[in-house]
Amino acid sequence: MRSSAISASPVDSLLSGTPLRLIVGLILLTNGFFPALWILFTSLKLEPELTQQPITWLPSDPTIQNYVQAFSDQPLGLFLFNSFAVALLSTALTLLVSVLAAYALARLNLRYRGLILSLIIAVSTFPLVTLLVPLFEIMRALNLLNSWTALVLPYTVLSLPICTLMLVSFFEGIPRDLENAAMIDGCTRIGALFKVVVPLAAPGVFTAGILAFVNAWDEFLLALSFNSSPNLRTLPVGIQLYQGEFTFPWPVISAALVVGIVPVAILIVIFQERVVSGLTSGGIKG
Repeated sequence: MRSSAISASPVDSLLSGTPLRLIVGLILLTNGFFPALWILFTSLKLEPELTQQPITWLPSDPTIQNYVQAFSDQPLGLFLFNSFAVALLSTALTLLVSVLAAYALARLNLRYRGLILSLIIAVSTFPLVTLLVPLFEIMRALNLLNSWTALVLPYTVLSLPICTLMLVSFFEGIPRDLENAAMIDGCTRIGALFKVVVPLAAPGVFTAGILAFVNAWDEFLLALSFNSSPNLRTLPVGIQLYQGEFTFPWPVISAALVVGIVPVAILIVIFQERVVSGLTSGGIKG
């Protein structure tokens, strides 16, 4: 009993009480869900109700007029399509490259493996704003501005470090004997990778894919800088068009935000178990 008490961490001791755990849980829940709920409630209100005093938390007369206006004032459907296409393409490319890179780092006897991992970690810490001008010059030199490619390639590069590091920890936890047996049965090394290793590391692959998709879905700075064509605007860029020079139609903007949140929320709900498994397993193995 004494040894277990000594081994318990201060955090575990602090949160050992049920009431305190409940309070901490409520604080985290409020911090995570309150902004989303406030946006949802705002999207169901009309402008007069939003500005009245005292503030009403719940809409007194819920309406979907703001959603109708969000689609009529701007081509919101086009923004959604562009964001989905760019995010999906960049996620697929990110997973392909990161799987190959992570497998090489986990399985091959690379001479400078430690240095490569350190460089990957260092690159992942670069602020996006510092990369804006170099990336813009590269896209302009390649004549890729005003195209999906101008976003797909940078989004892939930006998501590669974290996805590669995550997958390295998963691949290292898979016994080599399994892929060796597959190669003895006639598989090539690439065949063993995609038929044996990747399925076994499915939670990590799904988690990396979700991270890459969300990063591309939410990104604003590059999408605003690289694509000036109205037909290529993504959702984050399109939402800022709802505000006027002197007007901020918050209910309509909130409706557009809710429409943008729904696809990601559905994605998280569908793959919830795999994402949670990937995050916890990656943390344990790392």
